[in-house]
Amino acid sequence: MLSSAVSGVDRRLFLTSLLGAAAGVTGLSGCAGSSAAAGGAGASNAPLATKVPAGTSLKIASYQNAQQLQLRLARLGDPPFKVGNWLNIGAGPDVINAFRAESLDVANNAGIPPIQAYYQGFDAKIVAINITRRPNYLFATKPGSDIRSVEDFKGRRLAFSQGQAQGVVLLRALKKAGLKYDEVELVPLTSNQFLTALQSGQVDIAPLGNSQAPAYLKQYEAKGARVITTDVVDLLNLLWAPVAVLNDAAKAAAIAAYIPFWARSQVWTYEHPDVWNREFYVKTQNLTLAQAEAITELANKPLFPPSWDEAIRWEQETADLLAEGGFVKKFDVGELFDHRFEGIAAKSVSAEYRR
Repeated sequence: MLSSAVSGVDRRLFLTSLLGAAAGVTGLSGCAGSSAAAGGAGASNAPLATKVPAGTSLKIASYQNAQQLQLRLARLGDPPFKVGNWLNIGAGPDVINAFRAESLDVANNAGIPPIQAYYQGFDAKIVAINITRRPNYLFATKPGSDIRSVEDFKGRRLAFSQGQAQGVVLLRALKKAGLKYDEVELVPLTSNQFLTALQSGQVDIAPLGNSQAPAYLKQYEAKGARVITTDVVDLLNLLWAPVAVLNDAAKAAAIAAYIPFWARSQVWTYEHPDVWNREFYVKTQNLTLAQAEAITELANKPLFPPSWDEAIRWEQETADLLAEGGFVKKFDVGELFDHRFEGIAAKSVSAEYRR
């Protein structure tokens, strides 16, 4: 059975459940005693090595094996390090748990997981930024719903994942519509529970990724489900890593070497939608070609800015929005960025993907 609205101390209890008992023990003690709160004092300031030492290995997140497939299809060659493991992991809370367990070295997420990690007292830093200008999420209604706009969310049950991009997109949409948190019922879930909650009618609304919506509508549109689009974006698509990993000179050098592979693979995917539709969405995600084409039609053009100034401003706005709702404590997000890596992604792509 799903929980009711998130409010007051319940938000903190919800965060604990998302990140696991071990994370909760650290997190509920507050971030004041962590090295994160001390300005990331544990983060290495040593210059990055220009060459990756022989034998260096990285454990890299590859949700639904997409990153592996991108690198293979783009034919970018082999990186100058060994990939010890590709982990099929994507959700922010799962990534943080994997970081804590030292089973993952670098991951691709949106802007909110680093904020949540900081709040929980876990030191991690952002090492690469890809700016997204178009919405990656839309709001799906349960079957038979009469909701047709964000303004109609008032008094409704909304699926809310505090530790994931979907949660911030929802909060930004509510703010833009002039709705306060106590005017809706935020039902704490993780994103992998959203579809089940919609299908069963346990929530009225859930944010779904552009890639999820076609399959959901195919099954439930005839039963009165619909999607509500907005212009709310989740600006940041980023790479990040634990400070303990970044303090390892060999691994830091390997991450610096991995960033161009990551950036170029995003560019390749954007430039070859027909191949990506067939090889990923149709062959591995069981979507029809028409559904795949509808997804890639909404794809963001990759943008790897030479400067992280805009990204930092956006991340600060996000952290402040969460703090306003009592989900985290207010802090300076500048502590989340490892500027040794700034510009690496931009230098690895052509000029049209830097601005």
